[in-house]
Amino acid sequence: MGWLAILHRAGQGLLDLIFPPHCVLCRSAGAWLCDVCLERFPRLDKKVCQRCGSPLVGETVSLCHSCIRNPPEIDGVRSAVLFEGGAREAVHQLKYAGYTALATPLAQLMARCWHAAPLPVDVWAAVPLHVARQRERGYNQSYLLGREFAYLVGLPEMSGTLRRVRATQAQVGLNASERRANVDGAFAYEPPRGKQGVQGQRVLLIDDVCTTLATLEACAIALKRAGAISVWGFTLARAAPASDL
Repeated sequence: MGWLAILHRAGQGLLDLIFPPHCVLCRSAGAWLCDVCLERFPRLDKKVCQRCGSPLVGETVSLCHSCIRNPPEIDGVRSAVLFEGGAREAVHQLKYAGYTALATPLAQLMARCWHAAPLPVDVWAAVPLHVARQRERGYNQSYLLGREFAYLVGLPEMSGTLRRVRATQAQVGLNASERRANVDGAFAYEPPRGKQGVQGQRVLLIDDVCTTLATLEACAIALKRAGAISVWGFTLARAAPASDL
């Protein structure tokens, strides 16, 4: 674990002593997200599309209709829970309300799912925010999740930088086609100076929620253009598939 992460943990521990945490969902004392609420998060059934990770309902095949018609560039996506109920509220509290301490229990949930079925990857990277949005928010929730998750599973961070080079409209409220157009060409990979970067590597992208695959797909395209041999996605939550996927 890097020294910045160590300082973050130490600072969070001090804050918890001064301001004892209460569960953001049920308000019980003792933790920002209690075990009872965490266990109530709606789990994904094992029956998911092996490419995009969306739930398969009444399907006997391993791929959804969308991935059969238009196979994505990303090699596969997995998620820990469905983006419903308490999981949705917890993500919103982490993402918009400044409850960054939620990254730890949520990443622990991701790590448990990972250990049950790990993906073949070498390094990890978080889906980036545009610099203006990160400056406004003060942090990237996907990076916070990824940092905690990677520490728990022993996965090194990708060298070089995946950047969001074009400011995009918020994805909330857009349908699948609009989301794809919104993030098309929005990401670029910058290798470290004098090094090959992701060439020949298998990269894991970490994000908070997968809705239509558009953002993860755009990131995967940028990384594969830079030489990554495979790109996988792993998110905390997966939204239920819409008709326009």
